[in-house]
Amino acid sequence: MTPQSSFMVLAAVNPTHEAELRRLLASMNDGPGRVKPDNALIPFQRFDTLHVARLLVVDDRTVDDVRVYGIPPRTYPRYFSFLGDVDGDADAFLADVARRAPEGLRALFSCCEGFTSDADLIQWMQAHSVPAAAGYVNWRGRTVQQVREEAALRDALEGHIQNQATALKGLSPREVHATLQRLVLADVAAGRLTLSPERPTPLGWWLGNLLHLIGVPLLLLLTSPLLILIAAIGLIRLRRLEKTDPELCHRSVPADSAELALLEDHDVTNQFTAMGSLKPGVVRLWIAIFVLLIIDYAARHVYKRGGLARVRSIHFARWVFLDNRQRIIFLSNYDGSLESYMDDFINKVGFGLNVVFSNGIGYPRTNWLLLDGCSDERKFKEYLRRHQMPTQVWYKAYPGLTAVDLERNVRIRQGLESSSMRDDEVARWVALL
Repeated sequence: MTPQSSFMVLAAVNPTHEAELRRLLASMNDGPGRVKPDNALIPFQRFDTLHVARLLVVDDRTVDDVRVYGIPPRTYPRYFSFLGDVDGDADAFLADVARRAPEGLRALFSCCEGFTSDADLIQWMQAHSVPAAAGYVNWRGRTVQQVREEAALRDALEGHIQNQATALKGLSPREVHATLQRLVLADVAAGRLTLSPERPTPLGWWLGNLLHLIGVPLLLLLTSPLLILIAAIGLIRLRRLEKTDPELCHRSVPADSAELALLEDHDVTNQFTAMGSLKPGVVRLWIAIFVLLIIDYAARHVYKRGGLARVRSIHFARWVFLDNRQRIIFLSNYDGSLESYMDDFINKVGFGLNVVFSNGIGYPRTNWLLLDGCSDERKFKEYLRRHQMPTQVWYKAYPGLTAVDLERNVRIRQGLESSSMRDDEVARWVALL
Protein backbone atom coordinates (compact mmCIF):
# COMPACT_ATOMS: atom_id res chain seq x y z
CA MET A 1 0.00 0.00 0.00
CA THR A 2 1.23 3.48 -0.83
CA PRO A 3 0.10 5.80 2.00
CA GLN A 4 -0.92 9.39 1.37
CA SER A 5 0.61 12.45 3.02
CA SER A 6 -0.04 16.16 2.99
CA PHE A 7 2.00 19.33 2.81
CA MET A 8 1.31 22.98 3.56
CA VAL A 9 3.78 25.76 2.84
CA LEU A 10 2.76 29.01 4.52
CA ALA A 11 4.55 32.37 4.36
CA ALA A 12 3.64 35.99 5.07
CA VAL A 13 2.88 38.00 1.95
CA ASN A 14 5.00 41.05 1.30
CA PRO A 15 2.31 43.80 1.14
CA THR A 16 4.10 45.57 -1.70
CA HIS A 17 3.94 42.38 -3.80
CA GLU A 18 0.40 41.20 -3.00
CA ALA A 19 -1.06 42.54 -6.26
CA GLU A 20 1.64 40.71 -8.22
CA LEU A 21 0.96 37.49 -6.31
CA ARG A 22 -2.75 37.70 -7.09
CA ARG A 23 -1.95 38.33 -10.75
CA LEU A 24 0.28 35.25 -10.85
CA LEU A 25 -2.40 33.13 -9.21
CA ALA A 26 -5.02 34.35 -11.67
CA SER A 27 -2.71 33.38 -14.55
CA MET A 28 -2.93 29.74 -13.39
CA ASN A 29 -6.65 29.65 -14.18
CA ASP A 30 -8.85 29.78 -17.26
CA GLY A 31 -11.34 31.68 -15.10
CA PRO A 32 -12.50 31.86 -11.48
CA GLY A 33 -12.52 28.33 -10.07
CA ARG A 34 -11.24 26.76 -13.32
CA VAL A 35 -7.58 25.81 -13.11
CA LYS A 36 -5.26 25.26 -16.07
CA PRO A 37 -3.91 21.79 -15.18
CA ASP A 38 -0.82 22.44 -17.30
CA ASN A 39 -0.28 26.09 -16.37
CA ALA A 40 3.18 27.59 -16.78
CA LEU A 41 3.90 28.16 -13.07
CA ILE A 42 3.07 24.75 -11.57
CA PRO A 43 1.91 22.26 -14.23
CA PHE A 44 -0.11 20.12 -11.82
CA GLN A 45 -1.07 17.40 -14.28
CA ARG A 46 2.57 16.45 -14.80
CA PHE A 47 2.87 15.28 -11.19
CA ASP A 48 1.31 11.83 -11.17
CA THR A 49 1.27 11.46 -7.37
CA LEU A 50 -0.68 14.68 -6.71
CA HIS A 51 -4.36 14.19 -5.78
CA VAL A 52 -5.42 17.75 -4.94
CA ALA A 53 -3.63 21.06 -4.52
CA ARG A 54 -4.52 24.65 -3.83
CA LEU A 55 -2.83 28.02 -3.67
CA LEU A 56 -4.48 30.87 -1.83
CA VAL A 57 -4.01 34.14 -0.06
CA VAL A 58 -5.04 33.50 3.55
CA ASP A 59 -7.04 36.59 4.40
CA ASP A 60 -9.17 36.19 7.53
CA ARG A 61 -12.11 38.58 7.30
CA THR A 62 -13.27 37.85 10.86
CA VAL A 63 -10.27 39.06 12.89
CA ASP A 64 -12.42 41.76 14.50
CA ASP A 65 -14.71 39.14 16.04
CA VAL A 66 -12.52 39.06 19.18
CA ARG A 67 -14.01 42.44 20.11
CA VAL A 68 -17.10 40.66 21.48
CA TYR A 69 -14.86 39.39 24.29
CA GLY A 70 -13.41 42.82 24.96
CA ILE A 71 -10.13 41.91 23.24
CA PRO A 72 -8.57 44.33 20.76
CA PRO A 73 -8.05 42.71 17.33
CA ARG A 74 -4.58 41.36 16.73
CA THR A 75 -2.65 42.28 13.61
CA TYR A 76 -1.85 39.26 11.47
CA PRO A 77 -0.08 39.21 8.14
CA ARG A 78 -1.81 37.93 5.06
CA TYR A 79 -0.31 34.58 4.22
CA PHE A 80 0.32 32.81 0.96
CA SER A 81 -0.16 29.06 1.14
CA PHE A 82 0.63 26.20 -1.23
CA LEU A 83 -0.80 22.90 -0.03
CA GLY A 84 -1.88 19.52 -1.28
CA ASP A 85 -2.28 15.79 -0.74
CA VAL A 86 0.03 13.31 -2.43
CA ASP A 87 0.92 9.63 -2.68
CA GLY A 88 4.00 8.78 -0.70
CA ASP A 89 6.28 11.21 1.12
CA ALA A 90 5.34 14.90 1.05
CA ASP A 91 8.95 16.08 1.26
CA ALA A 92 9.80 13.95 -1.77
CA PHE A 93 6.96 15.61 -3.66
CA LEU A 94 8.12 19.11 -2.72
CA ALA A 95 11.62 18.22 -3.88
CA ASP A 96 10.14 17.03 -7.17
CA VAL A 97 8.18 20.25 -7.63
CA ALA A 98 11.26 22.30 -6.80
CA ARG A 99 13.21 20.38 -9.45
CA ARG A 100 10.58 20.50 -12.19
CA ALA A 101 8.91 23.89 -11.62
CA PRO A 102 11.58 26.09 -10.00
CA GLU A 103 10.80 29.25 -11.97
CA GLY A 104 7.11 29.14 -11.07
CA LEU A 105 7.77 28.54 -7.38
CA ARG A 106 10.35 31.32 -7.26
CA ALA A 107 7.95 33.74 -8.94
CA LEU A 108 5.26 32.95 -6.36
CA PHE A 109 7.47 32.86 -3.27
CA SER A 110 9.27 36.05 -4.28
CA CYS A 111 6.03 37.79 -3.25
CA CYS A 112 6.57 36.56 0.33
CA GLU A 113 8.53 38.00 3.23
CA GLY A 114 12.01 36.57 3.64
CA PHE A 115 12.37 34.92 0.24
CA THR A 116 15.51 35.83 -1.69
CA SER A 117 16.54 35.10 -5.26
CA ASP A 118 19.28 32.72 -4.12
CA ALA A 119 17.15 30.84 -1.60
CA ASP A 120 17.25 27.05 -1.67
CA LEU A 121 13.67 26.19 -2.66
CA ILE A 122 13.49 22.88 -0.83
CA GLN A 123 14.95 24.24 2.40
CA TRP A 124 12.75 27.33 2.22
CA MET A 125 9.56 25.31 1.75
CA GLN A 126 10.51 22.92 4.56
CA ALA A 127 11.24 25.85 6.87
CA HIS A 128 7.79 27.29 6.10
CA SER A 129 5.89 24.00 6.33
CA VAL A 130 2.99 23.84 8.79
CA PRO A 131 1.73 20.47 10.08
CA ALA A 132 -1.96 19.63 10.34
CA ALA A 133 -3.52 19.14 13.76
CA ALA A 134 -5.80 16.56 12.15
CA GLY A 135 -6.16 15.18 8.65
CA TYR A 136 -8.50 12.92 6.75
CA VAL A 137 -7.97 10.76 3.66
CA ASN A 138 -11.04 9.17 2.08
CA TRP A 139 -9.30 5.90 1.16
CA ARG A 140 -5.86 5.34 2.58
CA GLY A 141 -3.58 3.72 0.01
CA ARG A 142 -5.62 4.54 -3.11
CA THR A 143 -3.16 6.25 -5.46
CA VAL A 144 -3.73 8.64 -8.34
CA GLN A 145 -2.49 5.91 -10.67
CA GLN A 146 -5.01 3.46 -9.22
CA VAL A 147 -7.86 5.95 -9.55
CA ARG A 148 -7.10 6.55 -13.21
CA GLU A 149 -6.58 2.89 -14.05
CA GLU A 150 -9.80 1.85 -12.33
CA ALA A 151 -11.75 4.61 -14.07
CA ALA A 152 -10.41 3.30 -17.39
CA LEU A 153 -11.41 -0.22 -16.34
CA ARG A 154 -14.94 0.93 -15.63
CA ASP A 155 -15.14 2.60 -19.06
CA ALA A 156 -13.82 -0.55 -20.75
CA LEU A 157 -16.37 -2.73 -18.98
CA GLU A 158 -19.20 -0.41 -19.98
CA GLY A 159 -17.97 -0.59 -23.58
CA HIS A 160 -17.87 -4.40 -23.51
CA ILE A 161 -21.37 -4.56 -22.03
CA GLN A 162 -22.71 -2.35 -24.82
CA ASN A 163 -20.86 -4.26 -27.55
CA GLN A 164 -21.73 -7.69 -26.14
CA ALA A 165 -25.31 -6.91 -25.14
CA THR A 166 -26.77 -9.73 -27.22
CA ALA A 167 -24.24 -12.32 -26.07
CA LEU A 168 -24.61 -11.37 -22.41
CA LYS A 169 -28.40 -11.41 -22.49
CA GLY A 170 -29.79 -14.36 -20.54
CA LEU A 171 -26.46 -15.32 -18.92
CA SER A 172 -26.26 -15.86 -15.18
CA PRO A 173 -24.33 -13.30 -13.11
CA ARG A 174 -21.43 -15.73 -12.77
CA GLU A 175 -21.31 -16.27 -16.54
CA VAL A 176 -21.43 -12.51 -17.10
CA HIS A 177 -18.53 -12.13 -14.66
CA ALA A 178 -16.48 -14.81 -16.41
CA THR A 179 -17.13 -13.32 -19.85
CA LEU A 180 -16.17 -9.80 -18.80
CA GLN A 181 -13.12 -11.13 -16.97
CA ARG A 182 -11.88 -12.77 -20.19
CA LEU A 183 -12.46 -9.59 -22.20
CA VAL A 184 -10.57 -7.44 -19.70
CA LEU A 185 -7.67 -9.89 -19.57
CA ALA A 186 -7.47 -9.61 -23.35
CA ASP A 187 -7.43 -5.81 -23.05
CA VAL A 188 -4.58 -5.99 -20.56
CA ALA A 189 -2.61 -8.44 -22.71
CA ALA A 190 -3.05 -6.17 -25.73
CA GLY A 191 -1.92 -3.10 -23.78
CA ARG A 192 -5.29 -1.36 -24.00
CA LEU A 193 -5.66 -1.44 -20.21
CA THR A 194 -3.19 -1.30 -17.34
CA LEU A 195 -4.00 -2.67 -13.89
CA SER A 196 -0.91 -2.15 -11.78
CA PRO A 197 -0.42 -4.32 -8.68
CA GLU A 198 -0.40 -2.67 -5.28
CA ARG A 199 3.03 -1.70 -4.06
CA PRO A 200 4.39 -2.91 -0.69
CA THR A 201 3.72 -0.66 2.29
CA PRO A 202 6.90 1.24 3.30
CA LEU A 203 8.27 -0.37 6.45
CA GLY A 204 8.93 2.95 8.17
CA TRP A 205 5.39 4.16 7.60
CA TRP A 206 3.94 0.83 8.74
CA LEU A 207 5.94 0.89 11.98
CA GLY A 208 5.06 4.53 12.62
CA ASN A 209 1.38 3.86 12.02
CA LEU A 210 1.45 0.86 14.35
CA LEU A 211 3.16 2.92 17.05
CA HIS A 212 0.52 5.63 16.63
CA LEU A 213 -2.29 3.04 16.77
CA ILE A 214 -1.04 1.67 20.09
CA GLY A 215 0.67 4.71 21.56
CA VAL A 216 -2.19 7.22 21.59
CA PRO A 217 -4.68 4.97 23.49
CA LEU A 218 -1.89 3.86 25.83
CA LEU A 219 -0.96 7.45 26.61
CA LEU A 220 -4.61 8.33 27.24
CA LEU A 221 -4.96 5.31 29.51
CA LEU A 222 -1.86 6.14 31.54
CA THR A 223 -2.95 9.74 32.01
CA SER A 224 -6.66 8.93 32.46
CA PRO A 225 -6.83 9.79 36.22
CA LEU A 226 -5.50 13.27 35.52
CA LEU A 227 -7.57 13.62 32.35
CA ILE A 228 -10.78 12.69 34.19
CA LEU A 229 -10.11 15.35 36.81
CA ILE A 230 -9.29 17.97 34.18
CA ALA A 231 -12.37 16.99 32.15
CA ALA A 232 -14.68 17.29 35.15
CA ILE A 233 -13.41 20.77 36.00
CA GLY A 234 -13.28 21.76 32.34
CA LEU A 235 -16.84 20.67 31.60
CA ILE A 236 -18.22 22.70 34.49
CA ARG A 237 -16.31 25.73 33.27
CA LEU A 238 -17.35 24.99 29.69
CA ARG A 239 -21.03 24.96 30.54
CA ARG A 240 -20.75 28.35 32.19
CA LEU A 241 -19.02 29.72 29.12
CA GLU A 242 -21.60 28.22 26.76
CA LYS A 243 -24.42 30.11 28.44
CA THR A 244 -22.87 33.49 27.69
CA ASP A 245 -20.77 32.89 24.55
CA PRO A 246 -21.64 35.56 21.95
CA GLU A 247 -23.09 34.36 18.65
CA LEU A 248 -21.99 35.98 15.41
CA CYS A 249 -24.28 34.43 12.84
CA HIS A 250 -25.49 37.43 10.89
CA ARG A 251 -25.75 37.16 7.16
CA SER A 252 -22.54 37.32 5.20
CA VAL A 253 -21.81 40.28 2.93
CA PRO A 254 -23.53 39.66 -0.44
CA ALA A 255 -20.41 40.67 -2.37
CA ASP A 256 -18.33 38.11 -0.45
CA SER A 257 -20.90 35.37 -1.09
CA ALA A 258 -20.98 36.24 -4.79
CA GLU A 259 -17.17 36.04 -4.97
CA LEU A 260 -17.20 32.61 -3.33
CA ALA A 261 -20.01 31.37 -5.57
CA LEU A 262 -17.94 32.15 -8.68
CA LEU A 263 -15.37 29.57 -7.53
CA GLU A 264 -17.83 26.76 -6.88
CA ASP A 265 -19.63 24.03 -8.85
CA HIS A 266 -17.34 23.87 -11.88
CA ASP A 267 -16.97 20.12 -11.28
CA VAL A 268 -18.64 17.39 -9.23
CA THR A 269 -16.13 18.23 -6.48
CA ASN A 270 -15.56 21.56 -4.74
CA GLN A 271 -12.97 23.04 -2.40
CA PHE A 272 -13.75 24.65 0.94
CA THR A 273 -11.55 26.89 3.07
CA ALA A 274 -12.70 28.50 6.31
CA MET A 275 -10.80 30.28 9.05
CA GLY A 276 -11.45 31.94 12.37
CA SER A 277 -10.14 32.74 15.82
CA LEU A 278 -10.42 30.41 18.78
CA LYS A 279 -12.45 31.59 21.76
CA PRO A 280 -10.19 33.00 24.47
CA GLY A 281 -9.09 30.91 27.44
CA VAL A 282 -7.36 27.60 28.05
CA VAL A 283 -10.61 25.61 28.24
CA ARG A 284 -11.48 26.15 24.61
CA LEU A 285 -7.88 25.68 23.50
CA TRP A 286 -7.51 22.37 25.35
CA ILE A 287 -10.84 21.13 24.01
CA ALA A 288 -9.82 22.00 20.45
CA ILE A 289 -6.45 20.27 20.82
CA PHE A 290 -7.96 17.15 22.37
CA VAL A 291 -10.85 16.90 19.90
CA LEU A 292 -8.53 17.24 16.90
CA LEU A 293 -6.23 14.60 18.39
CA ILE A 294 -9.16 12.18 18.53
CA ILE A 295 -10.36 13.12 15.03
CA ASP A 296 -6.88 12.57 13.63
CA TYR A 297 -6.63 9.18 15.36
CA ALA A 298 -10.05 8.06 14.12
CA ALA A 299 -9.36 9.25 10.56
CA ARG A 300 -6.05 7.41 10.54
CA HIS A 301 -7.17 4.09 12.01
CA VAL A 302 -10.97 3.83 11.84
CA TYR A 303 -12.42 5.96 9.04
CA LYS A 304 -9.94 5.05 6.33
CA ARG A 305 -12.10 3.32 3.72
CA GLY A 306 -14.61 5.60 2.07
CA GLY A 307 -16.29 7.70 4.74
CA LEU A 308 -15.77 10.03 7.70
CA ALA A 309 -18.37 8.58 10.05
CA ARG A 310 -21.44 8.50 7.76
CA VAL A 311 -20.24 11.28 5.46
CA ARG A 312 -18.92 9.81 2.20
CA SER A 313 -18.47 12.96 0.13
CA ILE A 314 -15.06 14.14 1.40
CA HIS A 315 -11.87 13.30 -0.51
CA PHE A 316 -9.33 15.03 1.75
CA ALA A 317 -9.61 17.41 4.71
CA ARG A 318 -7.41 18.94 7.36
CA TRP A 319 -7.46 21.28 10.36
CA VAL A 320 -4.39 23.46 10.98
CA PHE A 321 -3.57 25.72 13.93
CA LEU A 322 -2.01 29.06 13.02
CA ASP A 323 -0.44 31.96 14.89
CA ASN A 324 0.50 30.17 18.08
CA ARG A 325 -2.88 28.36 18.13
CA GLN A 326 -4.84 31.60 18.22
CA ARG A 327 -6.52 30.82 14.90
CA ILE A 328 -7.45 27.68 13.01
CA ILE A 329 -8.02 27.00 9.32
CA PHE A 330 -10.11 24.14 7.91
CA LEU A 331 -9.64 22.96 4.33
CA SER A 332 -11.56 20.21 2.57
CA ASN A 333 -12.32 18.76 -0.86
CA TYR A 334 -15.90 17.54 -1.11
CA ASP A 335 -18.48 16.36 -3.64
CA GLY A 336 -21.66 18.23 -4.45
CA SER A 337 -22.77 21.74 -3.62
CA LEU A 338 -21.83 23.62 -0.46
CA GLU A 339 -25.45 23.50 0.63
CA SER A 340 -25.60 19.69 0.36
CA TYR A 341 -22.19 19.42 2.04
CA MET A 342 -23.37 21.37 5.08
CA ASP A 343 -26.67 19.48 5.19
CA ASP A 344 -24.79 16.18 5.09
CA PHE A 345 -22.85 17.08 8.22
CA ILE A 346 -25.78 18.65 10.07
CA ASN A 347 -28.01 15.63 9.49
CA LYS A 348 -25.43 12.88 10.02
CA VAL A 349 -22.73 14.09 12.41
CA GLY A 350 -23.98 17.35 13.85
CA PHE A 351 -22.38 16.61 17.21
CA GLY A 352 -19.03 16.36 15.41
CA LEU A 353 -19.47 19.85 13.98
CA ASN A 354 -20.23 21.15 17.45
CA VAL A 355 -17.24 19.63 19.24
CA VAL A 356 -14.85 21.09 16.65
CA PHE A 357 -16.27 24.37 15.40
CA SER A 358 -17.95 25.52 18.63
CA ASN A 359 -14.48 26.44 19.88
CA GLY A 360 -14.45 29.24 17.32
CA ILE A 361 -15.64 32.73 18.16
CA GLY A 362 -19.27 33.36 17.21
CA TYR A 363 -20.43 29.77 16.70
CA PRO A 364 -24.11 29.10 17.56
CA ARG A 365 -24.34 28.25 21.24
CA THR A 366 -23.92 24.62 22.17
CA ASN A 367 -25.20 22.69 25.18
CA TRP A 368 -22.59 20.52 26.89
CA LEU A 369 -20.52 20.79 23.71
CA LEU A 370 -22.53 18.15 21.79
CA LEU A 371 -26.08 19.53 21.65
CA ASP A 372 -27.75 22.50 19.91
CA GLY A 373 -25.16 24.49 17.95
CA CYS A 374 -25.52 23.47 14.31
CA SER A 375 -29.07 22.23 14.91
CA ASP A 376 -30.03 25.83 14.19
CA GLU A 377 -29.38 25.38 10.49
CA ARG A 378 -29.65 29.02 9.48
CA LYS A 379 -27.24 30.25 12.13
CA PHE A 380 -24.73 27.50 11.40
CA LYS A 381 -24.72 28.10 7.66
CA GLU A 382 -24.36 31.84 8.05
CA TYR A 383 -21.53 31.32 10.54
CA LEU A 384 -19.69 29.00 8.19
CA ARG A 385 -20.23 31.16 5.12
CA ARG A 386 -18.88 34.32 6.74
CA HIS A 387 -15.73 32.43 7.80
CA GLN A 388 -15.17 30.99 4.33
CA MET A 389 -12.45 32.50 2.17
CA PRO A 390 -11.80 32.25 -1.56
CA THR A 391 -9.24 29.78 -2.90
CA GLN A 392 -7.51 31.39 -5.86
CA VAL A 393 -6.20 28.16 -7.43
CA TRP A 394 -7.54 24.64 -6.90
CA TYR A 395 -6.60 21.44 -8.71
CA LYS A 396 -8.00 17.91 -8.61
CA ALA A 397 -6.28 15.10 -10.51
CA TYR A 398 -9.45 13.25 -11.53
CA PRO A 399 -12.26 15.69 -12.38
CA GLY A 400 -15.71 14.24 -12.88
CA LEU A 401 -15.25 11.48 -10.32
CA THR A 402 -16.89 11.62 -6.89
CA ALA A 403 -15.65 9.76 -3.81
CA VAL A 404 -18.55 7.33 -4.30
CA ASP A 405 -17.43 6.76 -7.91
CA LEU A 406 -13.91 5.97 -6.71
CA GLU A 407 -15.17 3.49 -4.14
CA ARG A 408 -17.42 1.83 -6.72
CA ASN A 409 -14.49 1.49 -9.12
CA VAL A 410 -12.39 -0.14 -6.40
CA ARG A 411 -15.18 -2.66 -5.77
CA ILE A 412 -15.49 -3.35 -9.50
CA ARG A 413 -11.80 -4.14 -9.83
CA GLN A 414 -11.73 -6.25 -6.68
CA GLY A 415 -14.70 -8.28 -7.89
CA LEU A 416 -13.32 -8.65 -11.39
CA GLU A 417 -10.03 -10.03 -10.08
CA SER A 418 -11.69 -12.36 -7.57
CA SER A 419 -12.08 -16.05 -8.34
CA SER A 420 -13.84 -17.09 -5.14
CA MET A 421 -16.99 -15.00 -4.86
CA ARG A 422 -20.28 -16.54 -3.72
CA ASP A 423 -23.29 -16.35 -6.02
CA ASP A 424 -24.80 -13.43 -4.09
CA GLU A 425 -21.49 -11.57 -4.22
CA VAL A 426 -21.26 -12.08 -7.99
CA ALA A 427 -24.80 -10.75 -8.37
CA ARG A 428 -23.94 -7.65 -6.36
CA TRP A 429 -20.80 -7.15 -8.46
CA VAL A 430 -22.81 -7.28 -11.71
CA ALA A 431 -25.21 -4.74 -10.19
CA LEU A 432 -22.31 -2.28 -9.82
CA LEU A 433 -22.14 -2.14 -13.62
